[in-house]
Amino acid sequence: MDQADTCAHRALEGRSPHHDPVVQPVAREGLMAVRPLDGAAIRALVGEVGDRLAPAGPQHVVVIVGGSLLAWHDLRDSTEDVDRIQRFGDELRVVIASVAMEHDLAPDWLNANAAMFTPASFDRRMCTALLDRPRLLVLGARIRDVFIIKLYRAAPNDVADMIVMWPHTGFASAREVVEAFYEAYPLAPDDEFLDEFVIGIAARAGLELPKD
Repeated sequence: MDQADTCAHRALEGRSPHHDPVVQPVAREGLMAVRPLDGAAIRALVGEVGDRLAPAGPQHVVVIVGGSLLAWHDLRDSTEDVDRIQRFGDELRVVIASVAMEHDLAPDWLNANAAMFTPASFDRRMCTALLDRPRLLVLGARIRDVFIIKLYRAAPNDVADMIVMWPHTGFASAREVVEAFYEAYPLAPDDEFLDEFVIGIAARAGLELPKD
């Protein structure tokens, strides 16, 4: 495979830009949600988690990313699970499992599988509060941060999400996206076609994006 086989080219061919199996999420039989979750369902289920937590104790913080965040904002019809980027302790895990049992969902319908993709540049202070209960604070990552995460993965479903997200990212040029990408993932291999790939995403979203 020559050097021209970059992340942008592999994404357009329907392949992930990263071949390391350690960092690729694996769908495990029996651990996916048994039904699609739309925005209303996600909001209700996460709210139920907050309601079921014991009244006394510290406030748990959940940062939602990925397709579940898009569904929360009604930018996507549905998702199979709810992604967060931070691990959580036993108390929250038990409550999540109890909600799953009540609603016939996978035990880890709210999971930290996306934690491995957390950008180095991620700043929780830039998140938006989606739900604030005494024991549970749910934050939504910035859409531009989720875009960069999906640009790193660049699987076919990520590309589809990036097209939907593009008008909400606030990026003004391909160079700005590329700089944000390498700030988020400084160890990512150089990709000479990344800016062209981003321009293509913007074009498919109906917008013309300058390179610089």
